[in-house]
Amino acid sequence: MAKLYFHFSTMNAGKSTILLQAAHNYRERGMAPYLVTARLDDRAGPGRIASRIGIGAEADTFDATTDMFALLSARLKAGPCACVFLDEAQFLSHEQVWQLARAVDDMTLPVMCYGLRVDFRGELFPGSAALLALADEMREVRTICHCGKKATMVARKGADGRFARDGDQILIGGNESYVSLCRRHWRAAVGAP
Repeated sequence: MAKLYFHFSTMNAGKSTILLQAAHNYRERGMAPYLVTARLDDRAGPGRIASRIGIGAEADTFDATTDMFALLSARLKAGPCACVFLDEAQFLSHEQVWQLARAVDDMTLPVMCYGLRVDFRGELFPGSAALLALADEMREVRTICHCGKKATMVARKGADGRFARDGDQILIGGNESYVSLCRRHWRAAVGAP
């Protein structure tokens, strides 16, 4: 039975690595996975999902205007597809998550989404909020804070090395811009009460 999955975590937890490994497992068994990522995040190159450990794969892209149901319909018309793997799911809109849910329900196509749960301000991304509401299954990918506790928050470093409390929700970056922390150390870093 097809399901909508949401694998969530903070930055640097290995979400893309897990996605790429799962897609590899499908290919190894003669099944065709379909990889999709946000056009907005092109740090590994346009239309490419890559992991910090050095593995990567080509992927189709989505942006705010993409009809996800139409995208997946077109992919199915092109040939068999065993599963959809979608990286950077936090950048989906609420409507796009509903389109993915419809693809799961109407096309019986499993969709595995991987993304951040919260931004550097401790607020849900729209795509993540919709996935938390609509996903059939949710799995937390765990990583740790410098203190050894589970990291659940992300802090954004400014050019001056100080942590930001305000700003645009989306700023593409990696280790140079973001640090995963437990809630206690996030509060201390950003000066939250």
